[in-house]
Amino acid sequence: MENINEQEQLEQEYLTQTPNIQWFPGHMAKTRRVMKESLKLVDIVVELRDARIPKSSRNPEIEKIVGDKPRLVVFNKADIADPAVTKEWQEYYKSHGVRTLALDCRSGKGLKELVPAVRQELHDLLEKRKARGMESRPIRMMIVGVPNVGKSSLINRLAGGKRVKVEDRPGVTRGKQWVRLESGIELLDMPGVLWPKFDDRQVGERLAYTGAIKDDVYDLEWVAMRFLDLLRQRYPQLLQQRFKVTEQEYEGLEPFDLLELVGKKRGMMLPGGVVNTERAAVTVLDEFRSGKIGRISLERPHAAQEKELFHLLSRHLPQQRFQRH
Repeated sequence: MENINEQEQLEQEYLTQTPNIQWFPGHMAKTRRVMKESLKLVDIVVELRDARIPKSSRNPEIEKIVGDKPRLVVFNKADIADPAVTKEWQEYYKSHGVRTLALDCRSGKGLKELVPAVRQELHDLLEKRKARGMESRPIRMMIVGVPNVGKSSLINRLAGGKRVKVEDRPGVTRGKQWVRLESGIELLDMPGVLWPKFDDRQVGERLAYTGAIKDDVYDLEWVAMRFLDLLRQRYPQLLQQRFKVTEQEYEGLEPFDLLELVGKKRGMMLPGGVVNTERAAVTVLDEFRSGKIGRISLERPHAAQEKELFHLLSRHLPQQRFQRH
């Protein structure tokens, strides 16, 4: 009982330092309405999630809207997520009766499994159509997910060309778009949509790490130093290799000092010997989002996550106050 109370206290102390990031621009409210209206036009919904944050990139509004419509969950960007953790997530969902796929839309790895998985999910419907002589009727899929999760990249890969404009920033796809494939499937691409309020502050923070939230709505330096602090706890070797720092150099440093150390190592200096921490923050987040730092996952299924969180907090919090200079 004492261990449980101690864990709760440590977790609460950590969470109180989490920035309250919220982002729900007007066009997302419209997207929700369009999604509801378009649902009757499709046979299945393919929900893309970021493999690095499967929990935080799960939009609860989508589940409410989709209801009983067949749905397939796809973990995109699996090539830059920790493969062991991704496997944990797939086993977790499988144990709850949910089939998932792990793939990477940019490289195309794992993509060949998508269409067969869709056909398998729609087996009963396709059999009914076959019995009625309607085999030629195309399968219609709606592609949904949070911003910057790779929906347009998925469609471009499936379509075999740059059919949809793709940029590595949230909010590029603004209107619904139909794309027809040679495999007898029609895809409806919906703009990325979040939900009105993140009740869990960590969700907003992790969405900011991955670029699902526009950078101009939060303090980049604060978010970057929080990410670096997390990185040194969970993936210290990647931190050391990418930013050429040693454990002796960063041990005991406050998170903001760690950001300064990274900036100094990269030669990001201003006149007077001051570190350009804004530039360092942009670099850190860009390199995480592009996978240059390495294969990183920020969330694990609940059972494993509880054990790890207590371990990290019990080691880390007594030495740190999470204060920015």
